[in-house]
Amino acid sequence: MTTEQKAYITATVPVLKENGVLLTKHFYKRMFTHHPELKNMFNMGNQKSDKQQTALALAVLAYAENIADPTVLLPVVDRIGHKHVSLDIRPEHYIIVGRHLIASIQEVLGDGATPGIIDAWTAAYNQLATLMSGHEASLYQHKTNMEHGWTGWRPFQIRKKVAESDEITSFYMYPADGGRVAAHLPGQFISVRTFLPQLNLNQSRQYSISSAPDNNFYRISVKRERSQNIDTNGMISNHLHDLVNEDDVVELTAPSGNFTLKEEMDGPIILISGGVGLTPLLSMLQALMANNHQHSVTWLHGCRNEQVHAFKEDVENITAEYPHFNHHIFYNEASEQHQAAGIRQGYLDIATLPEDLLDPDGHYFLCGPSVFISKQYSDLVSAGISKDHIHFEEFGPQVLTLN
Repeated sequence: MTTEQKAYITATVPVLKENGVLLTKHFYKRMFTHHPELKNMFNMGNQKSDKQQTALALAVLAYAENIADPTVLLPVVDRIGHKHVSLDIRPEHYIIVGRHLIASIQEVLGDGATPGIIDAWTAAYNQLATLMSGHEASLYQHKTNMEHGWTGWRPFQIRKKVAESDEITSFYMYPADGGRVAAHLPGQFISVRTFLPQLNLNQSRQYSISSAPDNNFYRISVKRERSQNIDTNGMISNHLHDLVNEDDVVELTAPSGNFTLKEEMDGPIILISGGVGLTPLLSMLQALMANNHQHSVTWLHGCRNEQVHAFKEDVENITAEYPHFNHHIFYNEASEQHQAAGIRQGYLDIATLPEDLLDPDGHYFLCGPSVFISKQYSDLVSAGISKDHIHFEEFGPQVLTLN
Protein backbone atom coordinates (compact mmCIF):
# COMPACT_ATOMS: atom_id res chain seq x y z
CA MET A 1 0.00 0.00 0.00
CA THR A 2 1.13 3.56 -0.66
CA THR A 3 1.63 6.18 2.04
CA GLU A 4 -1.36 8.08 0.66
CA GLN A 5 -3.59 5.00 0.83
CA LYS A 6 -2.56 4.35 4.43
CA ALA A 7 -3.40 7.98 5.27
CA TYR A 8 -6.90 7.49 3.83
CA ILE A 9 -7.39 4.37 5.97
CA THR A 10 -6.22 6.16 9.11
CA ALA A 11 -8.62 9.01 8.36
CA THR A 12 -11.58 6.59 8.40
CA VAL A 13 -10.84 5.33 11.94
CA PRO A 14 -13.25 7.81 13.65
CA VAL A 15 -16.02 6.75 11.23
CA LEU A 16 -15.39 3.07 12.00
CA LYS A 17 -15.46 3.72 15.75
CA GLU A 18 -18.87 5.37 15.43
CA ASN A 19 -20.47 3.37 12.63
CA GLY A 20 -18.51 0.11 12.41
CA VAL A 21 -21.38 -2.17 13.43
CA LEU A 22 -23.77 -0.32 11.11
CA LEU A 23 -21.35 -1.02 8.27
CA THR A 24 -20.90 -4.71 9.08
CA LYS A 25 -24.67 -5.25 9.48
CA HIS A 26 -25.17 -3.76 6.04
CA PHE A 27 -22.35 -5.89 4.68
CA TYR A 28 -23.74 -9.21 5.95
CA LYS A 29 -27.28 -8.38 4.79
CA ARG A 30 -25.96 -7.49 1.35
CA MET A 31 -23.75 -10.56 1.05
CA PHE A 32 -26.49 -12.99 2.14
CA THR A 33 -28.93 -11.37 -0.30
CA HIS A 34 -26.55 -12.02 -3.19
CA HIS A 35 -25.21 -15.33 -1.85
CA PRO A 36 -27.91 -17.03 0.26
CA GLU A 37 -25.94 -20.29 0.04
CA LEU A 38 -23.38 -18.78 2.44
CA LYS A 39 -25.96 -18.99 5.22
CA ASN A 40 -24.98 -22.67 5.36
CA MET A 41 -21.42 -21.62 6.20
CA PHE A 42 -22.02 -18.78 8.67
CA ASN A 43 -23.49 -19.33 12.12
CA MET A 44 -26.87 -17.59 11.86
CA GLY A 45 -27.23 -17.49 15.65
CA ASN A 46 -24.21 -15.21 15.87
CA GLN A 47 -25.75 -13.14 13.07
CA LYS A 48 -29.05 -12.76 14.93
CA SER A 49 -27.34 -11.75 18.18
CA ASP A 50 -25.09 -9.23 16.35
CA LYS A 51 -22.01 -10.94 17.83
CA GLN A 52 -20.55 -11.65 14.40
CA GLN A 53 -21.19 -8.12 13.19
CA THR A 54 -19.57 -6.69 16.31
CA ALA A 55 -16.57 -9.02 16.03
CA LEU A 56 -16.04 -8.06 12.39
CA ALA A 57 -16.40 -4.35 13.19
CA LEU A 58 -13.75 -4.65 15.91
CA ALA A 59 -11.43 -6.54 13.56
CA VAL A 60 -11.81 -3.95 10.79
CA LEU A 61 -11.20 -1.14 13.28
CA ALA A 62 -8.09 -2.84 14.66
CA TYR A 63 -6.77 -3.30 11.13
CA ALA A 64 -7.37 0.36 10.27
CA GLU A 65 -5.72 1.55 13.49
CA ASN A 66 -2.63 -0.54 12.74
CA ILE A 67 -2.48 -0.07 8.97
CA ALA A 68 1.06 1.33 9.26
CA ASP A 69 2.27 -2.03 10.62
CA PRO A 70 -0.34 -4.83 10.36
CA THR A 71 2.19 -7.37 11.68
CA VAL A 72 1.27 -6.31 15.23
CA LEU A 73 -2.07 -8.03 14.58
CA LEU A 74 -0.51 -11.45 13.92
CA PRO A 75 -1.86 -12.94 17.19
CA VAL A 76 -5.35 -11.84 16.11
CA VAL A 77 -4.77 -13.17 12.60
CA ASP A 78 -3.78 -16.52 14.10
CA ARG A 79 -6.87 -16.72 16.31
CA ILE A 80 -9.24 -15.77 13.50
CA GLY A 81 -7.38 -18.09 11.12
CA HIS A 82 -8.05 -21.07 13.39
CA LYS A 83 -11.76 -20.16 13.44
CA HIS A 84 -11.85 -19.86 9.65
CA VAL A 85 -10.03 -23.13 9.05
CA SER A 86 -12.39 -24.93 11.40
CA LEU A 87 -15.27 -23.73 9.21
CA ASP A 88 -13.49 -24.72 5.98
CA ILE A 89 -13.24 -21.13 4.72
CA ARG A 90 -11.14 -20.99 1.55
CA PRO A 91 -9.44 -18.24 -0.55
CA GLU A 92 -12.43 -17.97 -2.93
CA HIS A 93 -14.60 -16.84 -0.04
CA TYR A 94 -12.33 -13.82 0.49
CA ILE A 95 -13.14 -12.66 -3.05
CA ILE A 96 -16.87 -12.67 -2.30
CA VAL A 97 -16.40 -10.95 1.05
CA GLY A 98 -14.17 -8.28 -0.45
CA ARG A 99 -16.63 -7.46 -3.23
CA HIS A 100 -19.49 -6.92 -0.79
CA LEU A 101 -17.41 -5.15 1.87
CA ILE A 102 -16.20 -2.50 -0.59
CA ALA A 103 -19.72 -2.09 -1.99
CA SER A 104 -21.04 -1.71 1.56
CA ILE A 105 -18.50 1.03 2.33
CA GLN A 106 -19.72 2.89 -0.77
CA GLU A 107 -23.38 2.46 0.14
CA VAL A 108 -23.06 3.31 3.85
CA LEU A 109 -20.74 6.31 3.42
CA GLY A 110 -22.55 7.67 0.37
CA ASP A 111 -20.91 10.88 -0.81
CA GLY A 112 -18.20 10.37 1.83
CA ALA A 113 -16.91 7.36 -0.08
CA THR A 114 -14.56 9.31 -2.32
CA PRO A 115 -12.56 7.53 -5.03
CA GLY A 116 -9.45 7.89 -2.83
CA ILE A 117 -11.13 6.15 0.12
CA ILE A 118 -12.51 3.33 -2.03
CA ASP A 119 -9.15 2.82 -3.71
CA ALA A 120 -7.41 2.76 -0.32
CA TRP A 121 -9.86 0.28 1.23
CA THR A 122 -9.68 -1.95 -1.82
CA ALA A 123 -5.90 -2.07 -1.47
CA ALA A 124 -6.19 -2.54 2.31
CA TYR A 125 -8.66 -5.40 2.00
CA ASN A 126 -6.56 -7.17 -0.62
CA GLN A 127 -3.55 -6.87 1.67
CA LEU A 128 -5.52 -8.28 4.60
CA ALA A 129 -7.02 -11.09 2.50
CA THR A 130 -3.55 -12.08 1.31
CA LEU A 131 -2.28 -12.08 4.89
CA MET A 132 -5.23 -14.10 6.20
CA SER A 133 -5.48 -16.65 3.39
CA GLY A 134 -1.71 -17.13 3.44
CA HIS A 135 -1.74 -17.86 7.16
CA GLU A 136 -4.74 -20.15 6.79
CA ALA A 137 -2.98 -22.03 3.99
CA SER A 138 -0.20 -22.84 6.45
CA LEU A 139 -2.79 -24.05 8.99
CA TYR A 140 -4.43 -26.29 6.38
CA GLN A 141 -1.01 -27.63 5.40
CA HIS A 142 -0.21 -28.37 9.03
CA LYS A 143 -3.42 -30.41 9.35
CA THR A 144 -2.65 -32.49 6.27
CA ASN A 145 0.89 -33.08 7.51
CA MET A 146 -0.27 -34.37 10.90
CA GLU A 147 -0.57 -38.09 11.40
CA HIS A 148 -4.22 -38.98 10.65
CA GLY A 149 -4.91 -35.34 9.80
CA TRP A 150 -7.37 -34.02 7.22
CA THR A 151 -9.02 -30.82 6.00
CA GLY A 152 -12.66 -30.08 5.21
CA TRP A 153 -15.74 -31.82 6.60
CA ARG A 154 -15.52 -35.49 7.56
CA PRO A 155 -18.40 -37.75 8.72
CA PHE A 156 -18.22 -39.05 12.29
CA GLN A 157 -20.45 -41.56 14.04
CA ILE A 158 -21.77 -40.99 17.55
CA ARG A 159 -20.70 -44.15 19.39
CA LYS A 160 -21.64 -43.07 22.91
CA LYS A 161 -23.85 -40.39 24.46
CA VAL A 162 -23.42 -39.80 28.21
CA ALA A 163 -25.24 -37.39 30.54
CA GLU A 164 -22.64 -35.58 32.66
CA SER A 165 -25.11 -33.35 34.57
CA ASP A 166 -28.70 -32.16 34.32
CA GLU A 167 -27.78 -29.99 31.33
CA ILE A 168 -24.45 -31.21 29.90
CA THR A 169 -24.17 -34.34 27.73
CA SER A 170 -21.01 -35.81 26.22
CA PHE A 171 -20.81 -37.18 22.68
CA TYR A 172 -18.07 -39.67 21.76
CA MET A 173 -17.45 -39.36 18.02
CA TYR A 174 -15.49 -41.83 15.86
CA PRO A 175 -14.66 -41.51 12.12
CA ALA A 176 -17.44 -43.09 10.07
CA ASP A 177 -14.82 -44.31 7.60
CA GLY A 178 -13.19 -46.48 10.28
CA GLY A 179 -9.98 -44.47 10.18
CA ARG A 180 -8.13 -42.68 12.96
CA VAL A 181 -7.93 -39.02 13.95
CA ALA A 182 -5.21 -36.48 14.65
CA ALA A 183 -4.53 -36.08 18.36
CA HIS A 184 -5.67 -32.60 19.38
CA LEU A 185 -3.79 -30.12 21.54
CA PRO A 186 -5.50 -29.79 24.95
CA GLY A 187 -7.76 -26.74 24.80
CA GLN A 188 -8.59 -26.98 21.07
CA PHE A 189 -12.08 -27.16 19.56
CA ILE A 190 -13.77 -28.86 16.64
CA SER A 191 -16.62 -27.64 14.44
CA VAL A 192 -19.74 -29.80 14.29
CA ARG A 193 -22.09 -29.41 11.32
CA THR A 194 -25.64 -30.70 11.19
CA PHE A 195 -28.84 -29.92 9.29
CA LEU A 196 -31.45 -27.83 11.13
CA PRO A 197 -34.93 -28.44 9.65
CA GLN A 198 -36.26 -25.29 11.39
CA LEU A 199 -33.97 -23.14 9.25
CA ASN A 200 -33.62 -25.48 6.27
CA LEU A 201 -29.88 -24.88 6.57
CA ASN A 202 -26.72 -26.72 7.46
CA GLN A 203 -25.38 -25.03 10.58
CA SER A 204 -22.12 -25.45 12.43
CA ARG A 205 -20.98 -24.68 15.93
CA GLN A 206 -17.59 -24.98 17.58
CA TYR A 207 -17.24 -27.12 20.70
CA SER A 208 -14.15 -27.61 22.85
CA ILE A 209 -12.79 -31.15 23.01
CA SER A 210 -13.31 -32.36 26.57
CA SER A 211 -11.24 -35.55 26.39
CA ALA A 212 -7.52 -36.21 26.58
CA PRO A 213 -5.67 -36.36 23.23
CA ASP A 214 -6.43 -39.63 21.44
CA ASN A 215 -6.06 -41.01 17.92
CA ASN A 216 -9.37 -42.89 17.96
CA PHE A 217 -12.13 -40.41 18.84
CA TYR A 218 -13.11 -36.94 20.00
CA ARG A 219 -15.43 -36.11 22.85
CA ILE A 220 -17.44 -32.92 23.14
CA SER A 221 -19.62 -32.03 26.11
CA VAL A 222 -22.61 -29.91 25.15
CA LYS A 223 -24.83 -27.75 27.35
CA ARG A 224 -28.58 -27.88 26.69
CA GLU A 225 -30.11 -24.43 26.24
CA ARG A 226 -33.36 -23.99 28.15
CA SER A 227 -34.35 -20.44 27.16
CA GLN A 228 -37.79 -19.89 25.63
CA ASN A 229 -36.22 -17.95 22.77
CA ILE A 230 -33.09 -19.87 21.89
CA ASP A 231 -30.92 -18.73 18.99
CA THR A 232 -29.31 -20.93 16.35
CA ASN A 233 -26.49 -21.90 18.73
CA GLY A 234 -29.11 -23.18 21.15
CA MET A 235 -30.92 -24.94 18.31
CA ILE A 236 -27.75 -26.84 17.42
CA SER A 237 -27.04 -27.79 21.04
CA ASN A 238 -30.63 -28.91 21.66
CA HIS A 239 -30.66 -30.74 18.32
CA LEU A 240 -27.67 -32.76 19.53
CA HIS A 241 -29.37 -33.47 22.87
CA ASP A 242 -32.79 -34.37 21.49
CA LEU A 243 -32.40 -35.69 17.97
CA VAL A 244 -28.86 -37.01 17.60
CA ASN A 245 -28.52 -40.52 19.01
CA GLU A 246 -25.89 -43.24 19.19
CA ASP A 247 -24.97 -44.51 15.69
CA ASP A 248 -26.07 -41.24 14.05
CA VAL A 249 -23.61 -39.34 11.86
CA VAL A 250 -22.49 -35.70 12.06
CA GLU A 251 -19.73 -33.86 10.19
CA LEU A 252 -16.57 -32.51 11.84
CA THR A 253 -13.51 -30.55 10.84
CA ALA A 254 -10.10 -31.29 12.35
CA PRO A 255 -9.16 -29.71 15.72
CA SER A 256 -8.28 -26.01 15.66
CA GLY A 257 -7.56 -23.21 18.12
CA ASN A 258 -4.57 -21.63 19.87
CA PHE A 259 -5.96 -21.64 23.43
CA THR A 260 -3.59 -24.44 24.37
CA LEU A 261 -0.92 -25.46 26.83
CA LYS A 262 2.54 -24.45 25.64
CA GLU A 263 5.62 -26.62 26.15
CA GLU A 264 7.58 -23.72 27.67
CA MET A 265 5.09 -23.26 30.53
CA ASP A 266 7.47 -24.38 33.25
CA GLY A 267 5.54 -23.26 36.30
CA PRO A 268 2.28 -23.60 38.22
CA ILE A 269 -0.91 -23.88 36.18
CA ILE A 270 -4.18 -22.36 37.38
CA LEU A 271 -7.39 -23.27 35.52
CA ILE A 272 -10.43 -21.02 36.09
CA SER A 273 -13.81 -21.97 34.61
CA GLY A 274 -17.44 -20.97 34.74
CA GLY A 275 -20.24 -23.38 33.79
CA VAL A 276 -19.64 -25.31 30.58
CA GLY A 277 -16.36 -23.38 30.20
CA LEU A 278 -14.77 -26.30 32.03
CA THR A 279 -14.65 -28.41 28.86
CA PRO A 280 -11.30 -27.28 27.35
CA LEU A 281 -9.76 -27.07 30.82
CA LEU A 282 -10.69 -30.68 31.54
CA SER A 283 -8.67 -31.75 28.51
CA MET A 284 -5.77 -29.60 29.75
CA LEU A 285 -5.98 -31.11 33.22
CA GLN A 286 -5.93 -34.67 31.88
CA ALA A 287 -2.88 -33.88 29.74
CA LEU A 288 -1.03 -32.19 32.63
CA MET A 289 -1.55 -35.21 34.85
CA ALA A 290 -0.67 -37.69 32.11
CA ASN A 291 2.55 -35.79 31.38
CA ASN A 292 3.44 -35.55 35.08
CA HIS A 293 3.59 -31.76 35.20
CA GLN A 294 6.26 -30.94 37.77
CA HIS A 295 4.54 -27.92 39.32
CA SER A 296 1.30 -27.40 41.18
CA VAL A 297 -1.97 -27.47 39.24
CA THR A 298 -5.04 -25.73 40.64
CA TRP A 299 -8.57 -25.60 39.27
CA LEU A 300 -11.16 -23.03 40.29
CA HIS A 301 -14.68 -23.76 39.04
CA GLY A 302 -17.98 -21.98 39.49
CA CYS A 303 -21.51 -23.03 38.48
CA ARG A 304 -25.08 -22.71 39.72
CA ASN A 305 -25.37 -25.89 41.79
CA GLU A 306 -24.44 -29.55 42.07
CA GLN A 307 -27.09 -30.64 39.54
CA VAL A 308 -25.39 -28.74 36.70
CA HIS A 309 -21.80 -29.48 37.83
CA ALA A 310 -20.37 -31.79 35.17
CA PHE A 311 -17.33 -34.08 35.68
CA LYS A 312 -17.27 -33.47 39.44
CA GLU A 313 -16.36 -37.09 40.22
CA ASP A 314 -13.72 -37.19 37.48
CA VAL A 315 -11.95 -34.19 38.98
CA GLU A 316 -12.29 -35.58 42.53
CA ASN A 317 -10.61 -38.81 41.36
CA ILE A 318 -7.71 -36.80 39.95
CA THR A 319 -7.46 -34.91 43.24
CA ALA A 320 -7.14 -38.19 45.12
CA GLU A 321 -4.50 -39.55 42.75
CA TYR A 322 -2.24 -36.50 42.32
CA PRO A 323 -1.11 -34.72 45.51
CA HIS A 324 0.11 -31.63 43.64
CA PHE A 325 -3.38 -30.99 42.21
CA ASN A 326 -6.13 -29.22 44.12
CA HIS A 327 -9.39 -27.58 43.20
CA HIS A 328 -11.86 -25.11 44.65
CA ILE A 329 -15.58 -25.12 43.82
CA PHE A 330 -18.11 -22.28 44.01
CA TYR A 331 -21.87 -22.86 43.78
CA ASN A 332 -24.34 -20.02 43.44
CA GLU A 333 -26.66 -22.24 45.47
CA ALA A 334 -24.56 -24.15 47.99
CA SER A 335 -26.32 -26.08 50.75
CA GLU A 336 -24.95 -26.25 54.30
CA GLN A 337 -23.80 -29.79 53.48
CA HIS A 338 -21.88 -28.52 50.44
CA GLN A 339 -20.30 -25.73 52.45
CA ALA A 340 -19.28 -28.20 55.17
CA ALA A 341 -17.53 -30.18 52.41
CA GLY A 342 -15.52 -27.11 51.40
CA ILE A 343 -17.67 -25.85 48.52
CA ARG A 344 -18.02 -22.07 48.62
CA GLN A 345 -21.30 -20.22 48.40
CA GLY A 346 -21.66 -17.56 45.70
CA TYR A 347 -19.94 -16.61 42.45
CA LEU A 348 -16.31 -17.54 41.90
CA ASP A 349 -14.22 -14.89 43.65
CA ILE A 350 -10.44 -15.29 43.83
CA ALA A 351 -10.34 -12.70 46.64
CA THR A 352 -11.83 -15.33 48.98
CA LEU A 353 -9.00 -17.79 48.33
CA PRO A 354 -5.59 -18.03 50.05
CA GLU A 355 -3.21 -15.32 48.80
CA ASP A 356 -0.41 -17.77 48.03
CA LEU A 357 -2.64 -19.56 45.49
CA LEU A 358 -2.00 -16.80 42.94
CA ASP A 359 1.60 -17.44 42.00
CA PRO A 360 3.10 -14.62 39.87
CA ASP A 361 5.09 -17.25 37.95
CA GLY A 362 1.96 -19.27 37.21
CA HIS A 363 -0.02 -19.44 33.98
CA TYR A 364 -3.75 -18.81 34.16
CA PHE A 365 -6.33 -20.26 31.76
CA LEU A 366 -9.83 -18.75 31.83
CA CYS A 367 -12.92 -20.07 30.08
CA GLY A 368 -16.59 -19.28 30.53
CA PRO A 369 -19.14 -16.58 29.65
CA SER A 370 -17.74 -13.21 28.56
CA VAL A 371 -18.79 -11.48 31.79
CA PHE A 372 -17.09 -14.24 33.81
CA ILE A 373 -13.85 -13.95 31.83
CA SER A 374 -13.79 -10.17 32.17
CA LYS A 375 -14.22 -10.30 35.94
CA GLN A 376 -11.62 -13.01 36.53
CA TYR A 377 -9.14 -11.29 34.19
CA SER A 378 -9.61 -7.96 35.99
CA ASP A 379 -9.27 -9.59 39.42
CA LEU A 380 -6.07 -11.39 38.41
CA VAL A 381 -4.50 -8.21 37.03
CA SER A 382 -5.51 -6.34 40.21
CA ALA A 383 -3.84 -9.11 42.22
CA GLY A 384 -0.56 -8.47 40.39
CA ILE A 385 -0.65 -11.23 37.77
CA SER A 386 1.04 -10.25 34.50
CA LYS A 387 -1.30 -10.02 31.49
CA ASP A 388 1.21 -12.15 29.57
CA HIS A 389 0.44 -15.02 31.95
CA ILE A 390 -3.34 -14.86 31.50
CA HIS A 391 -4.89 -16.82 28.62
CA PHE A 392 -8.59 -16.98 27.84
CA GLU A 393 -11.03 -18.58 25.44
CA GLU A 394 -14.26 -16.78 24.61
CA PHE A 395 -16.87 -19.07 23.10
CA GLY A 396 -18.25 -17.70 19.83
CA PRO A 397 -17.01 -14.63 17.94
CA GLN A 398 -14.28 -12.82 19.88
CA VAL A 399 -15.43 -9.44 21.16
CA LEU A 400 -13.30 -9.21 24.31
CA THR A 401 -10.09 -7.18 23.91
CA LEU A 402 -8.58 -7.65 27.34
CA ASN A 403 -4.90 -8.01 26.47
